[in-house]
Order: sequence, then C-alpha cells, then structure tokens
Amino acid sequence: MKIRLVNNGVFIPVDDIQQALTPPAEGFYWIDADVDDLAVLQPLFMMHDLAVEDCLSDEEQRPKIEIYESHYFIVINSIRFDDEEIFLRAVNLFLGRHFIISVTKQKVSELRTLKPILWEQEISTPDKLLYLLVDLIVDNYFTVGDRIEARIEKLEEDILMHTKKSHLNEIIGLRSEILWLKKVLGPQKEVINTLNKKDLRLIDDQLQKYFSDIYENAVKISETFETYRDLMGNLREAYQSSIANRANEIMRVFTAITTVFMPLTVITGIYGMNFTNMPELDWKYGYFVVIGLMVTLGLSMFFIFRKKDWV
Repeated sequence: MKIRLVNNGVFIPVDDIQQALTPPAEGFYWIDADVDDLAVLQPLFMMHDLAVEDCLSDEEQRPKIEIYESHYFIVINSIRFDDEEIFLRAVNLFLGRHFIISVTKQKVSELRTLKPILWEQEISTPDKLLYLLVDLIVDNYFTVGDRIEARIEKLEEDILMHTKKSHLNEIIGLRSEILWLKKVLGPQKEVINTLNKKDLRLIDDQLQKYFSDIYENAVKISETFETYRDLMGNLREAYQSSIANRANEIMRVFTAITTVFMPLTVITGIYGMNFTNMPELDWKYGYFVVIGLMVTLGLSMFFIFRKKDWV
C-alpha cells in the first residue's frame, strides 16, 4: 500500500495511514492499495461491506458506480491485448471528499502512466484524478482496437494467400473475445454516462461536464467493436469460401486426370483380353505403336485441358 499526499501534482509520501483520515490543508490523499490492504482500510474509511466484498470476489466484476454516504465506489475495467487474448483488469476506486483509494488485483499500466500527468497538470483534487484515470483507461481501448483491427487484416491476408485449418480456430477465438468484450462495454458506458449526467456532490460541476467527452469515446469504442464482430463474421465466410474453392480446384484436377486416363484404360482393356485371334499381338511393332498412341492421346488431352484452363 502506497499513501501519497498530492498537491499541485507533487507527490509527498505519507507513512502513517492515520494522517490520511484528516483532510489536508491543500491537496488530497491517494492511496494505491492491494485487496489485502482492505482489512486495514475498511474500518478507517468506512467502506461499505458490499463494496469491499466486490473487491475481494474472485468473480469478474461488471463496471458500476455505487453511491454511499461518505464515498463513491466505482468499478471500471482496464484492457490489455497480447495478440492472442483480451484481458480485462478491474480498477476499484473509492472516491471521498479528500481522498481516492485505488484497489487492484493485478498491475494496471494506466495507474503508472497517470503519475506524470498529475504532475504536468498540477492536480490537487481527487475528482480530477478520477477523470484523468478514466480518460486514460478509455483511450487505451482505442489502442487495443487498432491492434485487433491489424490482427483481423493480417488474418484476412493469410486466409486469402494460404488457408489453413488453424485459421478457423483463430477466427472463432478472436470472435468470442470480441463478443465477450461487447457485453462489458455496455455497463462501462453507462458508468461513464452516470459520471457525466447524474448530480454527484463529490465531483465538481464544471469537471463533470468533461465526462461527456469520455462518454462519446466510450460510444465510439462500442460501435467499433460492433464493427469488428461483423468483420469476424465476414472473415469466417471468407475462410469457408476459400476452403470450398480449394476443394473445387482439387476435384477439378482429379476429374481432368481421370478423363485423361479413361481412353488409355479402354485401350489397355482391349489389348488385355485373352482372345486368340488378335493380329496385333503377333505384330513386331504392335507394342510400340500402342504405347505411342496412348502417350500421344494422353498428351493431346492434357494440352487441350490446359488451353481451356481446366488444369
């Protein structure tokens, strides 16, 4: 657990948690904690039992905002994409009048990125930290969206160039990830809309208007991932079409080969009969003439098929 007094973007470390209970003369306290620290923080900051229970739960938490008497409890999901799977990490925030407590189970890159921004903008209130953090988290969805789009384009190119069975597994896996993410984006969008429109006493009225920009971005993200879902459907159709075309090409080659060998089979069938009165069997050049005829016939049919682009 790290406790800092933030004033005009300057971080002052605080060793005693008791100091953070009293509003400072200037600035606010930012407590960056793990879930294990909640046992200490809950009684001191009067955190609601349900909010603490949500932080400790192993189940995936949906984005939400809950209004309590002394603080707000906000859950928002940070996103990460490793080219194979999309990961969401819940950022639990307790917003008070003179403090903000961030609780996470894993490391969240936006919390590290936030520190120089606080210093650059000389932030001195917890609601502004909340705004900047939510803005960073939402902007990161655009970055992940660009990477997913690049992945879709690469997958489409690979399918058109050389279709593999593994491509279908990639399509199904990525489409499932996008559909799952779409379900999360809805509640998260509503949380940001609440921060934008609802009368919230712990957030400055002028600052609250800025959440409308974040909400617009959240709407764009939702629409973008809706487009990605449609693209994955098109990609699956392209895969199936490519497989069907390959099967047709193979069948066409086999059909051409069979057609070429059909007359040759007739010839060999005729001269394979065991009749006594077959003059050609006693002819000195019979074997060479028949072989020559078969080669000439086979090559002629092959070049005719090649000219018609059948093989």
